Amino acid sequence: MKPFTEEVIHIIKAIPEGTVMTYGQIAKAAGSPRAARQVVRILHSMSRKHNLPWHRVINAKGSIAIKASETWMEQKLRLEEEGIAVSAAGYVDLEAYQFSNTASEEKM
Repeated sequence: MKPFTEEVIHIIKAIPEGTVMTYGQIAKAAGSPRAARQVVRILHSMSRKHNLPWHRVINAKGSIAIKASETWMEQKLRLEEEGIAVSAAGYVDLEAYQFSNTASEEKM
């Protein structure tokens, strides 16, 4: 496994319940600020294997990015179960719920 992938997995596992991070934020914290799409790929291919809290990762606009309606609804419900307010359109207030892992984000 590549170091970037390992770091992304580590960061995602460390997102506390009741908070979210963005794909780009995770990419930057893992050492590659322009690799948000790689974070998407890692989540898609490794969430089950590594038991990742995939539902805590959203896009930079603060919304659920998943297009499939069943999975979109599952993510919304999981976030709400953790106390995160999600609008009917799937938006989360990043100012209120975004986790800042400053130690790894400051590596950049």
